[in-house]
Amino acid sequence: MALSPVSTKVLSAGLVVVHFDGERYRLLALRAFSTWDFPRADVAEGDDPLQAVVNETREMTGLTDLELAWDDAHRDTLATGDGSVTRYYLAESKTAEVTLRVPPGDGSIEDFEYRWVTAEEAEDILPPRLAIILGWALRRLAG
Repeated sequence: MALSPVSTKVLSAGLVVVHFDGERYRLLALRAFSTWDFPRADVAEGDDPLQAVVNETREMTGLTDLELAWDDAHRDTLATGDGSVTRYYLAESKTAEVTLRVPPGDGSIEDFEYRWVTAEEAEDILPPRLAIILGWALRRLAG
C-alpha cells in the first residue's frame, strides 16, 4: 500500500534577518513575552509568504533596507500535528537600527524586546523547534 504524500499548510512565515557588524553576522531575534523567535507574519490563504513576512518585518522593526540576497530560498519548520508549518526566509539589513513596534492590543513595550545575536547566543535563547532553521541559515551564510 503506497502512502500518500502529506501536504503542509504554510500558516506563517518568518524572516531570519542578518546584519554584518564588520566581524561576523548577527541575527535579529525578537522576544514577545517570554518567547524568542525571528520576525514572523501570519499568511492568509493566497498570499505570498515571502512578501507577507518582508512587509510585516519592515513594519515591526523599522528595517526598510532588507535585501533578499538569497532570493526566495526557504526552510520550513517540521509540521505540527495539523500539518502546518512556518516557512523561514533569509534577508540582510545593512543597518542595525531597529525601531520596535508593539502590535496594538498585544501588551506593552516591556513585553517585547529585540537583540542582534551571534549564532551561539541564538542557540541559547531560541526554542528547540527553531534549531533546524538556525542551522539552515548558518549554512547559507557560510556557503
